Amino acid sequence: MSLKTYVYVDGFNLYYRALIVNPRYKWLDLKKLCESLLGPRHEIRKIKYFTARVSGKIDNNKPMRQAAYLRAIKAFIPEVEIIYGRFYSHYVSAPLAGTTPYKFVKIVKTEEKGSDVNLAVHLLNDAWLNLYDCAVVISNDSDLAESCRLVREQNKKQLGVICPDINPNTNPSKELIQHSSFVEKIRKGLLAASQLPDHIPGTNIYRPQEWQ
Repeated sequence: MSLKTYVYVDGFNLYYRALIVNPRYKWLDLKKLCESLLGPRHEIRKIKYFTARVSGKIDNNKPMRQAAYLRAIKAFIPEVEIIYGRFYSHYVSAPLAGTTPYKFVKIVKTEEKGSDVNLAVHLLNDAWLNLYDCAVVISNDSDLAESCRLVREQNKKQLGVICPDINPNTNPSKELIQHSSFVEKIRKGLLAASQLPDHIPGTNIYRPQEWQ
């Protein structure tokens, strides 16, 4: 029997743990990745992608590359829904390592707010609405453990965790594992095999040159 499956993607967790190491990985086909990891028993009804609009304070072209990717997954993967948090970038003073007494320098601090809360809320609300048989969370953020526990214990749903950390020495979060029905881990080879077309058919959307 097939399982109605919803996938919840922590976009920044996925980016910093798996995609940043190789620019070409960033043009990621989320549905193809999930189908490869989950297999034919899972009927993927929805992929909720939680992210925030990035700042161009350090790299002027970064927002344009992100916008191209978001447009691409919306156009190419009809199951995708994008839910936005907030992204902040500002200057702060911080102590410079190795100086005694500390010398303070001005740095650019970037923060993403809201995605983990948004993911937890959607994960629980969709369970209460009985929209899925199985939820799959792509994240290694232990802050999501309580919402995963409630989905399993109160809503009696299956819950899978896909750990996005491609470092072979990094294990999935113990807090997430204890509330999961199954655990998978993303590997470099699968990222390379799960890419969107360089040109999204029927659109004017192309893979950014920096991600070639």
